[in-house]
Amino acid sequence: MDTIASLFSFITTPVSWVIVQFHSVYGKIFGPDTGWAWGLSIVSLVILIRICLIPLFVKQIKATRAMQTLQPEMKKIQERYKSDKQRQSEEMMKLYKESGTNPLSSCLPILAQSPFFFALYHVLNGIATGKEIGVIDGPLLESARKAHIVGAPLAAKFTDSADKVASLGATLTDVRVITAVMIILMSASQFFTQRQLMTKNVDTTVKTPFMQQQKMLMYVFPIMFAVFGINFPVGVLVYWLTTNVWTMGQQMFVIRRNPTPGSKAQAAFLERLQKQVTHHKKVRGRGNTNVIKAIVAKGRDRNEFERKFINGLTKAGLAAQADGTVAESDTSVVTETEDGTPVGGAPKRQQPKRQSKSKRQAATTQGAAGATKADEPADAKLSLEKTTATPEDDSAASPQTKQAGGNKQGNKPGSGQRSRAKSGQQRKGQQRPKHPSSKK
Repeated sequence: MDTIASLFSFITTPVSWVIVQFHSVYGKIFGPDTGWAWGLSIVSLVILIRICLIPLFVKQIKATRAMQTLQPEMKKIQERYKSDKQRQSEEMMKLYKESGTNPLSSCLPILAQSPFFFALYHVLNGIATGKEIGVIDGPLLESARKAHIVGAPLAAKFTDSADKVASLGATLTDVRVITAVMIILMSASQFFTQRQLMTKNVDTTVKTPFMQQQKMLMYVFPIMFAVFGINFPVGVLVYWLTTNVWTMGQQMFVIRRNPTPGSKAQAAFLERLQKQVTHHKKVRGRGNTNVIKAIVAKGRDRNEFERKFINGLTKAGLAAQADGTVAESDTSVVTETEDGTPVGGAPKRQQPKRQSKSKRQAATTQGAAGATKADEPADAKLSLEKTTATPEDDSAASPQTKQAGGNKQGNKPGSGQRSRAKSGQQRKGQQRPKHPSSKK
């Protein structure tokens, strides 16, 4: 570790100078030899470094999302050139170049932070051994050696012997209890940070090997912190616990305000944005305007949560505009289904329900009975007119009519029913004429 720390010795002096400047401020409040003054100086150093690393953190977010988007294409390249590793690497580099993605961008914050970490470790190790490091000279070195955080010296380790801990003015039990608690908190914060990334801010619509790698890191990183943490001084544990808590809070803010498309965090974010927009009838905030503008620009490429957001605005009588604003509209305008197919506001025509066979037979029987009752008065009226016809009518009637009348008068009882049956058959429909070739 000393060899690695010596490689970053060029930054040891700036790190020690920053710690001393913060110590001079907190020493006036809590006392120059207290653990609060030196501990808060380390915490302030972490906050200052992380603020400077925010631009790199933004690049890390963009690189991580770009890698998630490229995972399906990368999988296709791996399957296509499975037997040719060189061609596979060339196609991967070509894909990165075309998309403007750098796989190392996701590691930039860690790589940029590592020099400060090793420089701080070198400073604290010098305090433990009584060696002047950077601008920490004799009086400041003695003050730092006397500083304790809840009974544990800044330079003490979990693996230190009882004699070494006693030389720093503490007991072995206090040092091991404090360092064990800090290691557990450090590992738990790392696990929770990775877990919220996997459960809330990952596109669930795409299953890629990248997700499996991230899931594996969720368990590997806490174990690594627990193993290496027993060799870290208390001051370094304070530094690493603070940076983990900062990362966790920073990630929670990003997940809430700028979630990954297709993730559960985006669904929750769009639900909150929809309630806000429908309540105020306008979009508040430049960030929200940019989000709506990006969703409108996607068109049919919107995911499930984005289509649900657009449909929710439509039902509320609002329409998202291309510039990210909303305007009032008719609730019958076109909406979108889950697959992006536009659907009009008019209700669909419903098909009649199919009746059972028994109901259809009962309806047919009732209709035939009603038709018979309706025909009886007409037949009776016709019969009455023929029987009461005058001689003039008989003389004026044609021979066929007379013959029909004579036959009707000479019919036996029941002949009227047969005639009505025949007339009913004729009312059912005209018979189809025979083909001319069938005539003789």
